[in-house]
Amino acid sequence: MTMSENVHNNVPLEYSTDEGQNSIIGFWIFLAAEISLFATLFATYAVLFSRTADAMEPAELFQPGIVLVMTVLLLTSSFTCGLAIHFMRQGSLKGTQILLGITLLLGMTFIGFEIYEFIHYVSEGVTLQSSAYWSAFYILAGTHGIHVMVGIGWMIGIIIQLFQHGLTAFTARKVFIVGLYWHFLDVIWIFIFTGVYLIGMVV
Repeated sequence: MTMSENVHNNVPLEYSTDEGQNSIIGFWIFLAAEISLFATLFATYAVLFSRTADAMEPAELFQPGIVLVMTVLLLTSSFTCGLAIHFMRQGSLKGTQILLGITLLLGMTFIGFEIYEFIHYVSEGVTLQSSAYWSAFYILAGTHGIHVMVGIGWMIGIIIQLFQHGLTAFTARKVFIVGLYWHFLDVIWIFIFTGVYLIGMVV
């Protein structure tokens, strides 16, 4: 924190400096761009939904049990991430670290299931080149998966910083912003779960 930077009292720690407030506003703008990206991918998927060519139909491949487990994992991770923010605002460094660690493990398990899912589809002969539909599916689900992996790496870095520096305006801002990012990914997954998997299983 520089000597000239304003310090705001009676606000959460992440908002206590001008830099913190500006960074959070800037991240909301970034998320707006991410919404545009995923909206484009969802629109492309919708247009190509029935174009499976000679490849297997999604209802033949989608596995309800695995998809449900993935959904529970990611939604639970959103809850634990929210608890991490709560503990941070209570000034509990240990609680913040533990809840971020649990969130991290849930996210890594989610990615493990997604990798297994993709490997299974490929073993059944369905790849990115199989049809327009499967190209749209892999790109949409894969883009979300890549975002989750970025979030995992980001969260690992923040946990390390918490061990090094404790809870400060600087680290609190980072925890809050990664929390926004993680909740955003959970919302996107809900749309994927309903718009891709559930519809794909019944249509």
